[in-house]
Amino acid sequence: MNIIFMGTPDFAVPALKKLYERHNVMAVFTQPDKPKGRGYKLMPPPVKELALEHGTEVLQPASLKKGGEEYIKRIEELAPDCIVVAAYGKILPKEVLEIPRLGCVNIHGSLLPKYRGAAPIQRAVLDGEKYSGITTMLMGEGLDTGDILETAKVEIGENETAAELFDRLAEVGAELIVHTLDELEKGTLIPQKQDESGATYAAMLSKELCPIDFGDTVQNVHNKIRGLSDWPCATTLLNGKKLKVYHSEIASKKPSGNAPGAVVDAKRFEIACADGVIRFTEVQAEGSKRMSAADYLRGKPLTGSEILGG
Repeated sequence: MNIIFMGTPDFAVPALKKLYERHNVMAVFTQPDKPKGRGYKLMPPPVKELALEHGTEVLQPASLKKGGEEYIKRIEELAPDCIVVAAYGKILPKEVLEIPRLGCVNIHGSLLPKYRGAAPIQRAVLDGEKYSGITTMLMGEGLDTGDILETAKVEIGENETAAELFDRLAEVGAELIVHTLDELEKGTLIPQKQDESGATYAAMLSKELCPIDFGDTVQNVHNKIRGLSDWPCATTLLNGKKLKVYHSEIASKKPSGNAPGAVVDAKRFEIACADGVIRFTEVQAEGSKRMSAADYLRGKPLTGSEILGG
């Protein structure tokens, strides 16, 4: 099958790798290079790096809607059987959606119609969902509103972070898109309309979400730490300095008798929440590197009198 692939971050890379094994990838669309690091050097998206390794034509329009006529013309010239989209980050206009004979198929990181939008994986973890998954869908003009082709459901681990689930779902999506394209080519798939009554929106994450409220339930605190890891990352203040928290465990679901934010166990980095105790297992202090909580405590032991938060 002749395919144009559209994707940008790490999430899209496993799918593109699989497509190279099974199909003819004619061109790859990805977002423009962006400045990163201290020197703000322009860095290519992960999808572009893989495409260049395979000698594939790479196109990086700022938009396919405004000023994207030359790119749309190129898609028409290539006349792909299908356009596969995975976390591309750009809206596809109607003219593009109508070009491939088999349509445009999106790999979405949720069990649609739940968690449409920019951050479905992170929001599922933040909300304490027990399951997530991948949906392959025919793209329409709405935001993740197209007909469902196939789904793959996965269980979310008790301490699994959004970053870990992100990587796992990327591999699930790669396997599912291959199967979806095979069945689409055979004509055996029957697209299913989404149930609008079950639709929810997964808004983009922001740093405003980062501060931990220890007056909340221990489960909600744990979900926040998991859901915001690795970015933008849950934070708290320890001795007036910011501390990022990447991993945690629920130490107890019973009230400790301590005020929210108080250190319950200095040797195990356990902190009181409204109805239980949270244990930090991976942290990063201001001006330091990311490390296990045990390594942090070896260098900066707690006295047990600290109150975190603020």
